[in-house]
Amino acid sequence: MTWMTTLAATADTAGSLPSLTGVDWAVLIGYLVLVSILGVKLAGKQENMEDFFRGGGKLPWYAVSASMIATAISAVTFVGVPAIAFAGNMTYLQLGIIAGLTSRVFVAWVLIPAYYQKRIYSPYDYMGNQLGSGARGVTTGLFTLGGLLGQSARVYLTALVLTLVMAEQLAWIEGYTGLVPLASAIIIIGIIAVLWTILGGIATVIWTDAMLFIVFVAGGLAALWVILWALPGGFAQYHEIGTQFNKFELFNFDKAFDVTEKYTLAAAGFAVVVGNIGAYGTDQLMAQRLFTCKGKKGAQIAILTSYAAEAVAALMLLVGIGLFVFYYTFPEKLAGEAALLVAKENDKIFPVFILQQMPVGVTGLVIAGIFAAAISSLTSILAALSQTTVSALYLPMRARKLGLTKEQEHEAITNDPVEAKRVVTVSRWLIIFWGIALCIAAFVVSAFKEATDVPILDLALGLASYIIGGLFAAFMLAWLPIKINGRGLVWSAPLSVMAVFALRFHEPWAYWACGGVMGLLLVTWLVSAVRTSDNSLRNARLMKTVWLAAGIAIVMSITFKGYFHHYDDKTGEVVIEYPLIKDEATGKPIRDLDADPVYYVHPITKEPLLDDAGEMIVNEKKGPFLRDMSASAPKKIPIAWPWYAPVGAAMALVFGFLLAEPKRD
Repeated sequence: MTWMTTLAATADTAGSLPSLTGVDWAVLIGYLVLVSILGVKLAGKQENMEDFFRGGGKLPWYAVSASMIATAISAVTFVGVPAIAFAGNMTYLQLGIIAGLTSRVFVAWVLIPAYYQKRIYSPYDYMGNQLGSGARGVTTGLFTLGGLLGQSARVYLTALVLTLVMAEQLAWIEGYTGLVPLASAIIIIGIIAVLWTILGGIATVIWTDAMLFIVFVAGGLAALWVILWALPGGFAQYHEIGTQFNKFELFNFDKAFDVTEKYTLAAAGFAVVVGNIGAYGTDQLMAQRLFTCKGKKGAQIAILTSYAAEAVAALMLLVGIGLFVFYYTFPEKLAGEAALLVAKENDKIFPVFILQQMPVGVTGLVIAGIFAAAISSLTSILAALSQTTVSALYLPMRARKLGLTKEQEHEAITNDPVEAKRVVTVSRWLIIFWGIALCIAAFVVSAFKEATDVPILDLALGLASYIIGGLFAAFMLAWLPIKINGRGLVWSAPLSVMAVFALRFHEPWAYWACGGVMGLLLVTWLVSAVRTSDNSLRNARLMKTVWLAAGIAIVMSITFKGYFHHYDDKTGEVVIEYPLIKDEATGKPIRDLDADPVYYVHPITKEPLLDDAGEMIVNEKKGPFLRDMSASAPKKIPIAWPWYAPVGAAMALVFGFLLAEPKRD
């Protein structure tokens, strides 16, 4: 039976999710093994920190560019972006088209020349050189927080795909160990990522990423081709139905300046520009690649050509439109278990299609691309976390132990084979440590995702945005000719992170959380100022307390009032919410047994989904629940995640300057 005959026959078995065939498993495993071998071989020997974290500073720009594209795409984009177009349209792409180009030009002509003035390993080395060790410590801390938050969402997403693909194998593991499938999947991904990173450092990461880029494009094109081939009317039908449902809309001019919407012109023209500069130029996850090039020019070419990532994003959006058109044409092929999975989590639409509709062999290759995409992002963050920990903690500690200056220690790790090997060994142990930490963070993200309906792409980007603004502000403070130290940044960075937190959460528990952190920050500031031995310096720092108090007041005002009301589209009146009544023993909402339950519906036809007994399936996450009708409040809509970065940057930049002190020569 040919694969097209198999595709035509899927209408009868569409409800079940097939397992990978032997051919698919052979392709998947063979691909991962081949990429691992080639990546290690191309990386060469890792004899010192220069080799392990900078690839010897000799990698070609095209490999670095492809690696940046692969990391920017990642499994979150490869799986999450088609889901956006499936449920909506292409307005997500305007963020990349506008902000992607503007931010890359800024990084190429401002950040990269600054970084290449000295031999450094991360943006935080540059900030530390310009502002002092305190700035290096706080920026490393920001990056660590952002890395754990953002990349843990990627681990979680890949684990979800793994639970679909390896359902039988993970069920077997659960029977012997008691670990639920998601937990086993997270652990498997973590182990592979740690081993891959340890093998060859950043050079292996970059070369394997470059090979993954080819698989991303091939997988997206293959999926789109399968869809178009299966449609009776081919591309004409694809275009007709997509146009009918407004799927090809790219720019939304009606809500261009609505800060509660994620994909708008205002966000693309300003908010995401700030976020992307922070991501590409100051977040070590991406910036570490810029330090591996043969020189400044190579790094500039690499960052500019990585703009091709937006073409890959466009391809995956077209795939998402194709998924909608396909299942709109053949709704019977999305039934049973598959329909319920997609109804519960829209992000699973592309993995479901891959398992059900892609030809044998190609399925294994595309699944391999998804796994490898996630693992490549994880290897990148593990290498970055290891490097920043070595630079910020281990090397200064080692220098103090040996009684060396910073310059002498740098000379030792470069030229002394024993010391160089020691640093590489420590780096590998740190990779294991951070791998475990990422897996633990993935479990936390899993719990949060279960409690919310936030799409996985928005979750990953939103979590990463907590720290991007602070990192961008740190670079600006270091780069601008204002001759200050990094003391202000030490205190403005927490203000920046909590300002973003305040933008997102506006419930009573968030008021207490913000108040507690801000109170602790103020007390710590006062204790630090009072304990200053120099009288004039102590008085100057106490005088600056008014600026810190102003920053704290802004954060608290944001959490209390930094939102918009939800207005009814028909009446124009504010929508009123009533709080849920929760069971005191379990803390869970109490269901309203007298009200009609909410049922899962088919993602396309919107008809109720039925179980094996023919009964409609209740959506346990949604109402009806008992509500306290004696209490009411207007429904709150928070500011969308693209605006987290500029708000965080403004807080860190302004108060980083106001709380700073003149640089001492």
